[in-house]
Amino acid sequence: MSTAAQKHAEAQAAPADQILRLNNIEVVYDHVILVLKGVSLEVPRGGIVALLGANGAGKTTTLKAISNLLHSERGDVTKGSVIFDGQEVQDLSPNELVRRGCIQVMEGRHCFGHLTIEENLLNGAFTRKDGRAAIAADLERVYGYFPRLRERRESMAGYTSGGEQQMCAIGRALMSRPKMILLDEPSMGLAPQIVEEIFEIVHTLNEKENVSFLLAEQNTFMALKFARYGYILENGRVVMDGEAKALADNEDVKEFYLGIAEGKRKSFREGKHYKRRKRWLA
Repeated sequence: MSTAAQKHAEAQAAPADQILRLNNIEVVYDHVILVLKGVSLEVPRGGIVALLGANGAGKTTTLKAISNLLHSERGDVTKGSVIFDGQEVQDLSPNELVRRGCIQVMEGRHCFGHLTIEENLLNGAFTRKDGRAAIAADLERVYGYFPRLRERRESMAGYTSGGEQQMCAIGRALMSRPKMILLDEPSMGLAPQIVEEIFEIVHTLNEKENVSFLLAEQNTFMALKFARYGYILENGRVVMDGEAKALADNEDVKEFYLGIAEGKRKSFREGKHYKRRKRWLA
């Protein structure tokens, strides 16, 4: 069987209840630097999956490998396959993938600062061809989920708070009518109460709109609170995965990602001297 035929067979064999499947992908930057080393994961249709790990573990690279934004940074998927909604997609352009229903909300929000909140939201509908009435209806739907954006609709996005910009970025993604959103570090730089609000909205969107989420996050506690399943990345590899509750109860995860050892939170001084060895390094 040819390589192309084999990849097509893999895509067809992907379970229908999995909206996303990564099969042993490797990512190389500048034709030299190996960043992802055989990452495999699955996201069920209508599910929330957390992609966890420290800064530099490979979370953002994994999301960009899915959304096909690697080429702008001289990166390539050199091995494996990315299957979205039953089709192999790693050779598609980012806008083609958006049209298929997969969109990434970038780390740092990346709103157009010189445009108003409403203009930012309408930019999310640029791939749609279903008419102004449908787009206007979806704009009202977004305002229903984010009432604060309705209040700031005429404000320049660059002059709004970090939380409002994060809401704007998620709302802009919703305007494309996605099947799946890749959400990169939504808690970064936000106050705890705003983080909680953002995650509650993600949970609501998942339940009411059936939007699947792959959530890359350093805030392990918050991610596992809302996700149903999780993968932990370290040095470009998946070192652990499982149901969110099982990961939250795992002693390795507690110590190395939640800062809790022997049932109590460690101090900063203790955090630099681990008594346990990570079992995946043994």
